[in-house]
Amino acid sequence: MHRMEIIVGTGVGILAYLQWKGFNILPVLFLLGIVAALFYVGNQHAVGRSFAAMDSRKARQSLIRFEDIGGQDVAKNELCEALEFIKNAAQVREMGIRPLKGVLLTGPPGTGKTLLAKAAAQFTNSSFLAASGSEFVEMYVGVGAQRIRKLFSQARDTARRNKLKSAVIFIDEIDVLGGKRGQSGNNQEHDQTLNELLVQMDGLSLEDEICCLVIAATNRPEALDQALLRPGRFDRQVRVDLPDKKGRLHILHLHTRNKPLAEAVDLEEIAADTFGFSGAHLENVANEAAILALRDGAGQIEMRHLRSAVEKVILGEKLDRTPVAEEKQRVAVHEAGHALVSELTRPGSVATVNVAARNNALGYVRQTQESDIYLYTKDQLLDRIAVALAGAAAEELMLGSRSTGAANDFKQATDVARQIVFAGLSELGVVSADDLPRDLLHQTVRSIIQNAGDKVNALLAGNSDALQRIVGVLQEQDSISGAELRAMMQKIA
Repeated sequence: MHRMEIIVGTGVGILAYLQWKGFNILPVLFLLGIVAALFYVGNQHAVGRSFAAMDSRKARQSLIRFEDIGGQDVAKNELCEALEFIKNAAQVREMGIRPLKGVLLTGPPGTGKTLLAKAAAQFTNSSFLAASGSEFVEMYVGVGAQRIRKLFSQARDTARRNKLKSAVIFIDEIDVLGGKRGQSGNNQEHDQTLNELLVQMDGLSLEDEICCLVIAATNRPEALDQALLRPGRFDRQVRVDLPDKKGRLHILHLHTRNKPLAEAVDLEEIAADTFGFSGAHLENVANEAAILALRDGAGQIEMRHLRSAVEKVILGEKLDRTPVAEEKQRVAVHEAGHALVSELTRPGSVATVNVAARNNALGYVRQTQESDIYLYTKDQLLDRIAVALAGAAAEELMLGSRSTGAANDFKQATDVARQIVFAGLSELGVVSADDLPRDLLHQTVRSIIQNAGDKVNALLAGNSDALQRIVGVLQEQDSISGAELRAMMQKIA
């Protein structure tokens, strides 16, 4: 670096001296510009030639196995079936089975697609090379295709060097590389790179010295070019979904096995509280709980640390914002309304009620459920609308007016009401979302919300003593657990 600075400084000094002596230095500057441009282009191609994916030896040292991945039993079983042609190549050849050349992993971020690819390499005793789709995207024609060839060549070379008979090539975010051709924004270089990937995959065979399997991952399978998805390329599409309660419990056990847990810790309760969490979220919960325990000077992770970690992952860190007394009262009334109606419509649904500000929320009610729900009835959707409307209704009942804090609640209620209409559960019956007049949709949504609002007003009016008691406790101690809330409601009843 110092040598380059000396050369540049000397060159500038010489040019300045020549200019001072009256020489015309424009031709020299022009030649230097051409040399610099050629050097830059050559350097870009050198990057293509020196492209290297992750070294398989490092990946193998981590020893990622399918047993180390929780909550994806269906995906693991389907992937293991696809890997049999590598593990039992001789038997597959005898049966005349065409080998699977590619497996596409699809699903939300953080669900373990990369871990599944690493486990596949371990399962088949293969070398493992990883790359991202963005690493093949270049503005210079031919560089991306060259990197594709280099990746497949290196996969075989790495397997030979490690005396292995197979290689797993993992391409993350393949939608960047394999997006639909002919779309706006695509160019010749993109098409050429994708074509090279198709050619390389077509060339894979069981007769090769090194058997290669391409595993790709994406969050947007609908964006992929159809040529990638046809049989003979990515033959299998494995859906890697968010884990269910059983899977979340397994993941929590995996991520807390090296952490000191108190005897009273109930991971099953945490698994129930984290519906919709991915594996990455759950790992973050375990890590944040350990950080909170360390911050408190505790020798073990307790339930309060895990509950606080869940809230932190969902809503962010607590803020130092201190509202005035009137505002805190309004927040307490608002959240008490949500919590009370939630418990009245679905007993046992409240996990925590809190009026301490986190991120953009001045207060919140965190709900839980005994089991994961994927289908909703009309009554369940109406109950969700009622809970959303309860905060503003409680403010109006106890304080005589509403506030802007209910804006997001109203949006949520409107979205659920639209879901009722488009699912054919409203008085309109089965309708087409494209053909339904906007005025009729507005009137129907308004009617649904109005009926739910009347129910909420009746529930709050009939349980005003419980509402006032919850508000008072929230103003004193900022938060109430679900168990405390239910005990309080039973005493008042």
